[in-house]
Amino acid sequence: MTGSETTAKALGYAGLIPFVVFSIGCWIPLPYVTNAPYILITYGAVILSFMGAVHWGVAMANKDQQQGKFFISSVLPALIAWPALLLAQSLALVILLAGFIGLYTYDRSVEKAQALPGWYIPMRTRLTAVVVLCLASALLSVIMN
Repeated sequence: MTGSETTAKALGYAGLIPFVVFSIGCWIPLPYVTNAPYILITYGAVILSFMGAVHWGVAMANKDQQQGKFFISSVLPALIAWPALLLAQSLALVILLAGFIGLYTYDRSVEKAQALPGWYIPMRTRLTAVVVLCLASALLSVIMN
């Protein structure tokens, strides 16, 4: 494992902490937290936007692959995440769930075309599974309350 891979994985897995903490906070009151679903939604929107930007960077780095479609698809997650900040919590969580699942599906479909590193998709699989479970748990909490 290279230093860059180790750093990317450490940051990726550390990025799950807010998802886990605030999805739990949707069910159990957390100290100093008054609206765990809102915090989870805002964090999820930021991360979904960031994950889309990965494709912008990859498209810029792969000079042979600088096709417009990769740049266009890189901004779609931000355009999906933004309305989640403006809508009712249950709808926002559904949008984020769809966004993360859609982006993961897209990642898998362009893995070879964008020459993603071999460790990226396995890591994304694990990260996305946890994110989807956290968002689904929060959605269930919001619906039930």
